[in-house]
Amino acid sequence: MANIGETAPDVAMTTIDGGNWRPSDAKGRKLVVYFYPKDDTPGCTTEAKDFSALADAYAAADVLVVGVSKDPPAKHAKFAAKHELKIQLVSDLDGSVCEAWGTWIEKSLYGRQYMGIDRATFLIDRDGRINQIWRKVKVKGHAEIVLEAAKALG
Repeated sequence: MANIGETAPDVAMTTIDGGNWRPSDAKGRKLVVYFYPKDDTPGCTTEAKDFSALADAYAAADVLVVGVSKDPPAKHAKFAAKHELKIQLVSDLDGSVCEAWGTWIEKSLYGRQYMGIDRATFLIDRDGRINQIWRKVKVKGHAEIVLEAAKALG
């Protein structure tokens, strides 16, 4: 599990075009890595659109925003095109990324237990260390809160 003060887990993720991306690829920049359950669901769509709406402000603060789910790259590409997303989406195809970051958790819905992705966000500093973590994120206003924390990081 990833913790504040530790180096961000440098596990490879699959980009929309099928390439590999790792958090260390952003070294020297601030980085927001947010985990979400599934493309094109109401909360996940709102969260992606909120981060995208602030893409210029994140870029001005030298922050790269990356969204992670277990959806395949082709689904991410459709999701990004449909909603004109301005953030990078990557896939955790084998679950190793969620395991390394501690976002694969037991959840409950209508009394049924199942494993799923915890909606969580990590703010990483320019040296690759985790500065802040938000778990069990409530979507409304979250992108703004993370932006302010990223700006304060300097």
